[in-house]
Order: sequence, then structure tokens, then C-alpha cells
Amino acid sequence: MKVLITGASSGIGRDMARTFAKKGYDLVLVARDENKLNEVKKELEKENIKVDIIIMDLSLEENCIKLNNEVKDIDILVNNAGFGDCGNFTNTDLDKELKMIKTNITAYHILTKLYLKDMKEKNSGKILNVASIAGFMPGPLMSTYYATKGYVVRLSEGIREELKKDKSKVKISILCPGPVDTNFNNVANVKFSLKEANSQDIANYAIRKLEKGKFYIVPGVGVKLAKFGAKILPTSLMSKMAYNVQRRKLNR
Repeated sequence: MKVLITGASSGIGRDMARTFAKKGYDLVLVARDENKLNEVKKELEKENIKVDIIIMDLSLEENCIKLNNEVKDIDILVNNAGFGDCGNFTNTDLDKELKMIKTNITAYHILTKLYLKDMKEKNSGKILNVASIAGFMPGPLMSTYYATKGYVVRLSEGIREELKKDKSKVKISILCPGPVDTNFNNVANVKFSLKEANSQDIANYAIRKLEKGKFYIVPGVGVKLAKFGAKILPTSLMSKMAYNVQRRKLNR
């Protein structure tokens, strides 16, 4: 069994790689940071599995297509690469946001489409798209990031129904955590006011649910309540609540 994980040099991606390695899966790990990726490879090869690394910037569309051409016959795709930013929409950096959209949306879209085609041909395989609880609600002061995760949620929900109607054995899932203790905070220039979940715990939970075919993978009671609240509360109220939470995140 072979797993392809993007954004695998740190955080949830790296920790998922650790869990899959312990289960005996061979791995293909993709990230931009060559040094960190080599460190992960060295660590995981102790589990007596095959680990291939690919140094690649997935914000470039041609690299996503190249990855699919080069890496075939995978059993599980984990779309995990991504980042955020925090601040008033008129003040945040446009170039950073465009790269965020390309990484968080375009790369997920291309890789999901191409690998889903491959999986449907053999009628087996799993795709895990790492979204966020942010994908279910508006996110003032992190508007672009929340919007990208909303795209991932809606895309995956639509694909799930198509697979059901096709009676396909291919499964798609979305991981929707709340705040997690990863390098995300530094890149997004935020400091969470809520307690952050342990990244390895999130990875272990996600893989357990993925293997059982669960679609919505929402770790933690508090995050489940937030998802339920986003469904029943008015958007205007959710926006006000989110703004107050986001405002406390900003590093000043």
C-alpha cells in the first residue's frame, strides 16, 4: 500500500506520515523544504518501509500535473499542503494571498481530479482533503484562508455524492480540525487564544477515521460543536463571533 502526502515536511502532514509508516505503508512525501523532508525520510525509513521524497512547490499548476505523471499507483492521497494569513483584507499582502489560493485550492483541485480519475479506473483508493472547521463559517480577518477551506469542503462534498451515485468503491474524506499546534501560526502571523490540539493526536485520529471510510473527520467535542453551530446560527452572528476570535489571534 502506498500513500502520497503533500505538505509532509512538518505539522499534520509529517505526523500522518509517521502514523502511516508505523502501519507499514510505503510513502511518497512532497514539500518545498528539502532539509526538513530529508529529516522526515531518515526518521521514517527506520520503520523498514520505502520512503520517496519529492521537492516541489505545488502552488505552480504545472508541478501538480507533473506530480501525477511521475507518481502512479497510489492507494491513498492526502492533500495537506497549505497555509494562511491573518489581518484586515485591505491590509494583507495580495501576492501571499494569491499563492495561498493556488496552494490551498488549485493544487487540491488538480491533484484530487487527476488521482480520482486514476482511482476510479481501478475502483479503489482513498482521498483525504485536509480542510478546517474554518470551511464551515465566515472568517473576518482571515477571509481568504476561510474561503479556501470552504472551497475544499464544498468540492469534496460534491465529489462524495458523485462517487455514491457511481457506486464507486473510491472514498473521499475531509479533515476539519480546529486550532492545531503547528508552524501554521508563524506563517499566518497569528497566536491562537484557544488551546491548540496536538498535531500527532489529530493525525492519528484522522487516519483511524479515514480507514473506516468516515467522510467528515472532525476531531474534538468543541470543534464538533462549532461545526453544529455554524449550521444553525445566522451567518451575521457567526461573522461577529469569528471576528472577535480572530482579533485576539493577531500578533501585535
